[in-house]
Amino acid sequence: MKTNQKLTYAITAVLSAYAGASFAAADNLGIEEVVVTAQRRSENIQNVPITMQAMSSETLSQLNVTTIEDMVKYLPNVSTATIGPGQGNIYMRGLSVGAGGTQGLGSIGNYPNVAVYLDDQPTQLPGRNLDVYAADMERIEVLEGPQGTLFGAGAQAGVVRYITNKPKIDKTEGKAIMGYGTTAHGDPNSSLEGMLNLPLIDGTLAVRAVVYTDRRGGYINNQASTLTRSDADFPWAVFGINGGHVPTDNVVGNNYAIAGSATNPLTYQGMRLSGLLKINEDWDVLLTQSYQNMDAQGVFYQQPVGLEGNTLPKLTNTTFSPSYDKDKFTNTALTVNGKIGALKAVYSGAYLVRNVDQVQDYSGYARGVYGYYYQCAIDYANDYANSKCYSPVSNWHDVERNVVQTHEFRLTTPDDLRVRGTVGLFYEKMLIEDDTAWNYKTVPNCTVDFTTNCFHPTQPFPGQPVVNPSSFDNPNLGFSDNYVRNFTQKAAFASVDFDLIPKQLTLTVGTRYYNMHDTREGGNPGSFYCKVFDTPTTNFGPCTTEYGNLQTGADQIEKGFKSRVNITWRPMDDTMFYATWSQGYRPGGFNRSTSIEPIGDGSYRSPATYAGDELTNKEIGWKTELLNRRVQFNGAIYQEDWKNTQVGLFAPELGFGNLTFGLNGPTFRVKGLETQIIARVTEGLTLTGSASWNSSSQQNAPQLLGNVPGSDYYNELLPTGGASPFGKPGVNLAMSPPFQANLRARYEWTLGSYNAFWQLGGVHTAHSYTTTGNINNFELPSWTSYDGSAGVAKDNWAAEIFGSNLTNLNTVLFASSAERVVSQVPMRPRVLGLRLSFKF
Repeated sequence: MKTNQKLTYAITAVLSAYAGASFAAADNLGIEEVVVTAQRRSENIQNVPITMQAMSSETLSQLNVTTIEDMVKYLPNVSTATIGPGQGNIYMRGLSVGAGGTQGLGSIGNYPNVAVYLDDQPTQLPGRNLDVYAADMERIEVLEGPQGTLFGAGAQAGVVRYITNKPKIDKTEGKAIMGYGTTAHGDPNSSLEGMLNLPLIDGTLAVRAVVYTDRRGGYINNQASTLTRSDADFPWAVFGINGGHVPTDNVVGNNYAIAGSATNPLTYQGMRLSGLLKINEDWDVLLTQSYQNMDAQGVFYQQPVGLEGNTLPKLTNTTFSPSYDKDKFTNTALTVNGKIGALKAVYSGAYLVRNVDQVQDYSGYARGVYGYYYQCAIDYANDYANSKCYSPVSNWHDVERNVVQTHEFRLTTPDDLRVRGTVGLFYEKMLIEDDTAWNYKTVPNCTVDFTTNCFHPTQPFPGQPVVNPSSFDNPNLGFSDNYVRNFTQKAAFASVDFDLIPKQLTLTVGTRYYNMHDTREGGNPGSFYCKVFDTPTTNFGPCTTEYGNLQTGADQIEKGFKSRVNITWRPMDDTMFYATWSQGYRPGGFNRSTSIEPIGDGSYRSPATYAGDELTNKEIGWKTELLNRRVQFNGAIYQEDWKNTQVGLFAPELGFGNLTFGLNGPTFRVKGLETQIIARVTEGLTLTGSASWNSSSQQNAPQLLGNVPGSDYYNELLPTGGASPFGKPGVNLAMSPPFQANLRARYEWTLGSYNAFWQLGGVHTAHSYTTTGNINNFELPSWTSYDGSAGVAKDNWAAEIFGSNLTNLNTVLFASSAERVVSQVPMRPRVLGLRLSFKF
């Protein structure tokens, strides 16, 4: 029997479980209560009629969770698509149409459909999760299904909430954690975290500080290689340019200066300082300042085949430009808690500033359709002596600045009323400044007399609006996204609980009114049509022709209501059933251009904007505590309909131009089942786990082109006829494994004056696909991995050894061709480590 089958049967036998509660060593062996605030109230998680998980601080430590990738591993129905740390999105219940590269997403990317909250502040941004390092966290809450009523736009498919530890006004305490480990086939890892909680005025004022640094050794090797154009490349073989031959004078690129082993080290450094002032018994004020710097060097993908067509070993690529991703953020948050009469009042406001500076290799563009235009001076009379191809080495450089300001005010009634309610107002203002440059032009600029094969050095390009003119200082600029986006959201929300039968039957009704205004200014200046030829005499310069989407302003407004209805039945104290109907939403976005592409007898104009999409969820769930609270068994059955789905399309081979554009496409349906279990088998042994089964399918196949002779463009999505680039009805959503499961066993016992433990865990994920439809779709294999740890503790100190990916599995977690070459993100190789901690 295969290993993954054994794990599957074991998980099914245990019914699978909950990746997130901490366990008490109480005499009655009962499972400790976990308090969450998923409904904007403090409640036992077993009383919340939502499919959710809550990783407590103890569980985060037990699973060695510090980043998004660590967290997702033990969460059923949650996945990520990323090409590196902080460069992807989180998906829940398989609600994904796929992801590409991160370049330019600040300008044209759609907003994620899973909201990421840092305490009370939404932080999600197009294409880039805020990868918060989980230091000194109280818990992480994961809410599945639409949460539009209480958490707004972006919470379409669910919410991830990082809840930080707050200052304690009556206790001095501290903690230090040190770690060291090895990475198979790579460099070592080291980490240090320190926390200090200090009351300044007993019972009135306290501060809490945490600092951390975590350096993770690289494991991707960059193999020394050359990059030589060949006659088999696209432009020569297909267009027949230069007689179908690469010019004799052809510069060969190489990566000798940056080749080496373990080229992708990753470092997190940061701090958080918070102060809590207790004004009186009813009012307190919390002020928190956070800072984090993530520095990811190299790239985090392997290439099955190098740019020279050679097969590469695992954990190896051939990149030619130095690559890095530097991602910094500062966040200031203010929370005021109090009472107005019998009502609890909460104000939360935050100000986030995030700066991203990323460079990635893009040398594969030399083998693309138009690479020759920017890199080769071609004599179209086939005079090979006058033709030359310059360096094929190129990159893209994305400089992005995000500023997010949020304010929310809530009033909540007492919890013991038969009719309970929460009402609130919300305001969000987001600024995205994006300057992405594709630096693939290596043909030199013209001399004054314009007598050589060259590009005209106009700077900036006439008639082309730019946000940051300094971006054109680079002579290698071929194309750019240069935009400023402003997103404003205003909302009012309310949720009411009514006990139809006290303590047994409760009706919950909630709604949210939203008004979203999204604007963008800028354009796509580039050096296309700026080329000058001298033999034969052909002049496309000097850069007077506009190129790309040059409108200086565009905007769209979306508004409406999104609601939720829930009925909860408690036939017994430890048993709850619920049924939910809920809605989620997110805003639309913009495209670079509205260029017309001729197809067949007509033509297609890509839309300037695309609208928000909508999700409707129908769910039946249960939460139970059995055998004197020694077993928790929770689960849910759901159906979700995703309409007007936002899809990105890059299909030059189908005639849709050479740029990615977004539009509203098919309807998808997801049917699923999720189960969670915790079993306190004996006083020392606890089993936890979880499993999910998903069946997703495309419901229709809209058409992009009405084949209408003589029409300028036909921009409607037709329900039938012809081949749809979205794929056929019945195909699965992207990043949507039909089965995911995990199982973890932890045993704790006393060894003399020491407390000891061992823990083993396994995770299994079935196969999935990277995108929907027919284009750039890769199948991801199923995989099973194992983790383990063991340790001892005495008084205030503890030591443990741990290991992840114990079998050193090399499997593909995500694949893409966004960098003009097939790139595969592998699972991090086996990590073995030692962790020491001390607290007082």
